[in-house]
Amino acid sequence: MGVIDIAELTPMGTLTAEELGTVHLIGIGGVGMSGLARLLLTRGIRVTGSELREWPALAGLRALGGTIHTSHQASNLDGVDTVVYSSAIPADHLELVEARSRGLRVMHRAEALAAAMTGRKAVAVAGTHGKTTTTSMVTLVLQHAGLDPSFVIGGEISEVGSNAHHGSGDYFVVEADESDRSFLLYRPHVALVTNIEADHLNTYGDLATLQAAFADFGRLVAPDGFVVACADDPGARQLADVLRAEGRTVHTYGEASTADLRLSDIRSSAAGVRYTATVDGQSIGEVTLPVPGRHLGLNSAGALLTALRLGLPAESIVEALAAFPGVRRRFELKGVVGGVRVYDEYAYHPTSMTAALTTLREVAGAGRLIVVFQPYRMYRTRDLQAEIAAALAIADEAVVLEVFAPGEVRGPGEGGAALTAAIDLPPDRKVFVPSWEDVPAEVVRRAREGDVVVTMGAPPISLMGDELTAALAQRP
Repeated sequence: MGVIDIAELTPMGTLTAEELGTVHLIGIGGVGMSGLARLLLTRGIRVTGSELREWPALAGLRALGGTIHTSHQASNLDGVDTVVYSSAIPADHLELVEARSRGLRVMHRAEALAAAMTGRKAVAVAGTHGKTTTTSMVTLVLQHAGLDPSFVIGGEISEVGSNAHHGSGDYFVVEADESDRSFLLYRPHVALVTNIEADHLNTYGDLATLQAAFADFGRLVAPDGFVVACADDPGARQLADVLRAEGRTVHTYGEASTADLRLSDIRSSAAGVRYTATVDGQSIGEVTLPVPGRHLGLNSAGALLTALRLGLPAESIVEALAAFPGVRRRFELKGVVGGVRVYDEYAYHPTSMTAALTTLREVAGAGRLIVVFQPYRMYRTRDLQAEIAAALAIADEAVVLEVFAPGEVRGPGEGGAALTAAIDLPPDRKVFVPSWEDVPAEVVRRAREGDVVVTMGAPPISLMGDELTAALAQRP
């Protein structure tokens, strides 16, 4: 069910969340579904869900009154009015088939989220990578200004400790997912596009079709709203040109001389990143972030420009960004054991992997960088194998797991072993470990004091960091 037909789904403004009745979420533990569940629960809507794995978010959902079933079965739908699925749920899933046979309302996650956004001014953040961090920055900037926005993000803001919130303000900040076209269900007041690169081609077929979908996304912006796009990214810059030619309001940011908000003198170190920002030719001074990485500086510029165009004072925005705490699974420190620092990072596309590993190389300093990578999706690993392998070669050593590819079939010569062979590292500095249980021992064998270890890639690898710190703590 990876590709959804937008024409058959319910767009923003047609339903309200309260009209959904009791809502059951299939696969409630995932970051996207758990965020929606949290949002509905805090609005007083009864929520149930099913999940086979004890994801970290589930304890919080239970505390809010959610009912979590630890198996998939027909009886889970008793008393339910609406069943929500994501694109990861196959069409023949037991609960999905049962919901349709009972005549229950069945909705894609994006439809339910669109219902929750009805009546608010949506700030929708899309792009091949950088969405989660940029959405988090926009959210914190609006919170710092006292606007109490609602939000649903594909990761937890470290300071807030949540990936969703039902606020009292006019704005609703949402991470808009282009992977299955579901971002076309929203009717945003602001559409922020970080970048457009070849990805999700299992949905779109080619880059041109993906670019056309982003253009349609930009055209959904309300007449009194605007689009924000990165001038440094070729895809986003082309989008800005197309939409401006149609008479739409577009604002751009980046190091490019043509950007409305221009960054200069960017400096990144283990202590963070800082740059000088100039808006419409007027300097607003230095912007600092307490997290490292030039790419995070660029993300913050998108949030800065969005907030400025919404009318927030520059001083308040810069102050909020200076306190940005980071996002879980984005350069998240899991622990330090025996002088080994263990981080977790969500990056799985080669561009974001390159940015993250380059930053971690800075953090490692004189130590070595060891990456534990779980590839995400078979088609991506196959089509971008050379690029992913090149990114992994930035590390000193690479431990590669099998591809996380629910619903996909691994063809001959595809998968984690083929990717490992393609990494340009000496044989003793790269290894394919197909069994999850064998990874901690492999990392313990390789890591030594002063090293940085990062778990990276598909969602399940986020659980590996705690196992690694425990294994490191047990070694002599």
